[in-house]
Amino acid sequence: MELMRLNKYLASCGICSRREADKLIERGLVLVNGMPAEMGMLVDGSEEIYCRGQKVEAKDPKVLLLYHKPAGVTCTEKDYHAEKTIRTEVHYPIRVTYAGRLDKESRGLLLLTNDGDLIEEMMRGANGHEKEYAVQVNKPILASDLKKVSEGLYLEELDVTTRPCRTKKTGDRSFHIVLTQGLNRQIRRMCEQLGYRVVSLIRLRVVNLELGDLPEGQYREATEEEVKNLWKALRIGSEGEKIGEKEKHERGEKRGRGKTGAGRRSKP
Repeated sequence: MELMRLNKYLASCGICSRREADKLIERGLVLVNGMPAEMGMLVDGSEEIYCRGQKVEAKDPKVLLLYHKPAGVTCTEKDYHAEKTIRTEVHYPIRVTYAGRLDKESRGLLLLTNDGDLIEEMMRGANGHEKEYAVQVNKPILASDLKKVSEGLYLEELDVTTRPCRTKKTGDRSFHIVLTQGLNRQIRRMCEQLGYRVVSLIRLRVVNLELGDLPEGQYREATEEEVKNLWKALRIGSEGEKIGEKEKHERGEKRGRGKTGAGRRSKP
């Protein structure tokens, strides 16, 4: 494990908050390798640490990595025939897995973490988490087709109509798109529906986290501020979805009073 401030390490082990850890260190209640700990000292987890007379058992701290996934790397943990996987390409001292997939041919921002709660929250596509992509197609794209994409398209293969989304033309054959759902190969399917073939697909942003100038094939740790803002956005999104679903349900009940049976959803 990389060097970490002692107060942060104690907090990551679930002992106390960082502020409380500082107070314990000041009072001489934290020992590192048999010696009283000093404020601001760094540890790597290999030390023998006691807090208030109890040995501190090392735990992997929760981490969040921003990884610039190259094309050709597969998001999988079970396909042993895949030539390149996240596990073979990302070498980090703590085991991490992806929070939201990015298909093999696509590249760009992929989030990697060991935080199960964060993974669960990110995988809830119904919560409307924003993901932004830069797309290039094989021929000039019509403004009318981008409008259709932004309004939502019926995908027969998946038997679903995509949610409305934001699009912006950035070139004769390129555009940006912001999605709030994560259907399988959604952007490629929408483009194919309108007669286009995706030549390049790059994920630029997930909620508040941006790819920026992170080199392809490299990763970096998210800052504390980025993680804090991510959780804030996810929780707001979850509450908004709950409220929206409640309102839909209430409207549906009002419309359905006095009727029997359930209506069938028609295909656009």
